[in-house]
Amino acid sequence: MYKTKKYQVRSLEDIYKDIDELSVRYPLSRKVFLADGDALSLDIQYLLQILHYLKKAFSKLGRVSSYASAQNLLEKSEDELKLLQENGLNLIYYGIETGSALVLKKITKGVCQEEIIDSLNKASRAKMKISGTMILGLGGKKYSDNHIKESAKIINATRVNYLSTLQLGLEEDAKENFYRHFEDFEWLEDGELLKEQKKFLKLLRPTNRIIFRSNHASNALHLSGTLPKDTARLITELDAAEREGPSALVPKIFRGF
Repeated sequence: MYKTKKYQVRSLEDIYKDIDELSVRYPLSRKVFLADGDALSLDIQYLLQILHYLKKAFSKLGRVSSYASAQNLLEKSEDELKLLQENGLNLIYYGIETGSALVLKKITKGVCQEEIIDSLNKASRAKMKISGTMILGLGGKKYSDNHIKESAKIINATRVNYLSTLQLGLEEDAKENFYRHFEDFEWLEDGELLKEQKKFLKLLRPTNRIIFRSNHASNALHLSGTLPKDTARLITELDAAEREGPSALVPKIFRGF
């Protein structure tokens, strides 16, 4: 997403101007997302000033969210995260992708399973809500079982509030780099992806209520429910789709990003 952009910190004055303009256009807005992809890497005082300005500009504001990575969360102290949460940054979007040490290394994620778990629990202790994503098919055929088992371990060891599964897709300009690091990767067929999804759901033992979605544009089968309450129903829907075959799935021409 950011191949054509260079990371830089904008001046607070520029951001305040954007907020002023948007508050005039959308005065009743209740939700704000801090763009772009690495906002949480910013200095704590810088972020707090933005949060304070947002609160003044939007009288109905109830939620501020941003992307977050393990690196972002581990670099900040728990007290700093609590301070951000208390000042309005109460939801983070976190790409878990996989829990497999093998696959994490192959996709050059830059963190290990333990760091993912530690960072997610750190955010939870700071009372931030977490929306996590896992990518079906990311382990390919060879590492599928390891990918699913180790990814489930992360969910079972943390308290994410929202969980989504997407299906792997690669843009043309990303394929060469991906295959260079993941030379033994083999794509999974739709039926194999459904089996991954089912195995993942069966392995989950959440200690809290999780709102689950698998309805991204990339997904062959759209699912939604609350875990663990709806786990059995979701598995039944997957069984039915496996029996029915391609006619139960979103045609590939309509899947994308």
